Amino acid sequence: MKIRSLVAAANFGFVSLLLAGASATNAAEVKLLSAEVMRHAINELAGVFQHMTGHKLWINYDSARIIRNRIQGGEIADVVIIEKPAVEALSEQGKIARGSMVTLARSGLALAVRKGAPKPDISSIDGLKRALLAAKSIAYPDPTRGAASGVHFLRVIERLDIAQEVNAKATLTSPSVARDGFDILVSQPAAILQWPNLDLVGWLPDELQDYNAFTWTAAVTADAKEPNAAKALIQFLSSPTAAAVIEKRGMKPAFP
Repeated sequence: MKIRSLVAAANFGFVSLLLAGASATNAAEVKLLSAEVMRHAINELAGVFQHMTGHKLWINYDSARIIRNRIQGGEIADVVIIEKPAVEALSEQGKIARGSMVTLARSGLALAVRKGAPKPDISSIDGLKRALLAAKSIAYPDPTRGAASGVHFLRVIERLDIAQEVNAKATLTSPSVARDGFDILVSQPAAILQWPNLDLVGWLPDELQDYNAFTWTAAVTADAKEPNAAKALIQFLSSPTAAAVIEKRGMKPAFP
């Protein structure tokens, strides 16, 4: 990780504030529960945050639904990153500290093909439907795991009235499964870009997106053991430094 170059790219005043806060307080261990889609951006940024603040990060990734259920079930964490509607629901249940919610990134569904394969035209709903029906094999995240991409894509193919045809040739994937052996993968760009054997074709048509459901939001939990360090982490993740990494990793930063 090129910590020095990332630190240099950050807003000077923001970095100074974090460094001053780190020197004025004892280093803390911050427990972060995050949706899997944020893994690569956060992993790239974690060392920068720790270097600047002295705080240590303990990070656990899972599907957004499982993270939500863990917080609902009483698991203790300092920061949670999942979809905005889920964070709002947790807030209503008293699981989120009041006023701590910050939107970090927005995403949606995209389509990829194997490296070098012809790229179908998916700029329209009819074009996407033709591409899905023509593909010999399709992969998408397993909706039964609570994967937001899989849950929404299942709704898409049901809306297009091709769920039976698609699922007859579909492989349901998990983040740990190598993306190979299929013609088309549907997932979020952040998941697609991590695989060098894939070419990103583009976003699904806007009419089929649900950008609100893919608005990734961070919040301090009501039971946070390190609330001040948790706030510093969220402040860092909404900084210009983090925005550059989030965009590089296939999402649209809320703070460009």
